[in-house]
Amino acid sequence: MKNSHRVIAVVVFTLLVGAIFTFLPISSASNSVNTNYKDITVHTSVNITNSKPEVLGVIVYDSSNSSLGNITISAGGFKSVTCNASVRDWNGYNDIVRVNATLFFNGNKSSDSNDNNTHYTNASCTTNSSIGTYTGSYSCVFNVMYYANNGTWYCNVTAKDAYPNPNSSSYNFNTTVFYPVYALNVSDGINYGSIAVEEYSADIGANITNFGNMPINITVEGYGVNKSDGLAMTCSMAGNITVANEKFSTNSGIAYAAKTSLTSSSQVVSGLTMPKQTLSTTPIVNTTYWQLYIPPNPAGNCSGYVLFSAIVP
Repeated sequence: MKNSHRVIAVVVFTLLVGAIFTFLPISSASNSVNTNYKDITVHTSVNITNSKPEVLGVIVYDSSNSSLGNITISAGGFKSVTCNASVRDWNGYNDIVRVNATLFFNGNKSSDSNDNNTHYTNASCTTNSSIGTYTGSYSCVFNVMYYANNGTWYCNVTAKDAYPNPNSSSYNFNTTVFYPVYALNVSDGINYGSIAVEEYSADIGANITNFGNMPINITVEGYGVNKSDGLAMTCSMAGNITVANEKFSTNSGIAYAAKTSLTSSSQVVSGLTMPKQTLSTTPIVNTTYWQLYIPPNPAGNCSGYVLFSAIVP
């Protein structure tokens, strides 16, 4: 009888243990189970189908010499400025479909409209090369006009990949500084024509254009052959014309005697402060008016020089 009781007890115990394991959760092979199933660490996984491109770094430089650092823009023309960027996409370098950039003046925004003073856009930066499987190098070039504001500029580079989600893009930026440029251009020559001795020329206009990105004042000085030689012109047959015989004014029709005499040293043209250009179709131009008196002694063809200089107002 005792043995039969034991058999019954073993059967009951086996059934109970089986029932218990029937209601306990069955873990996968990757789960980590603590003692007595008090804690279970469950493995998680996902397959990422698209990664956003990453603009890793931006550098800004003068395209003509690839020199990093601040930039002197070109007087009277444009300066080619380059922003280079490295862009990485974990779906592969070829997944990048567009890289564009904006170059804009401090205090403005990347989204602003283009303005030669403050904002430039490159909507199709070019591919320089691939850097391994996932990263490409891109070049964004801007033709910056001579009157672009001096100071700090930002280059903002944005990359977009092939994924249709509009947020599948990223950007990065760097800065540079455009130096102040004080520059001018003057119409070709001051030709007084043919004049007899002891006579005066007509008023001859000389147009001055601000070719920089700063307001300027103008200085003038005259010489015959070498600076500070005291002459306005030297003559081919006889004599010379001293510098005081050449005069100028900022207004037309002013009598010779009321004009300012040219000297052999630099002097400011009074009342001629020229602002920088702001509109693409409207250069800043002022006219000075010149007149020459021929004293009794010279003869032949005479020539000399007037040096115009742009200075800080």
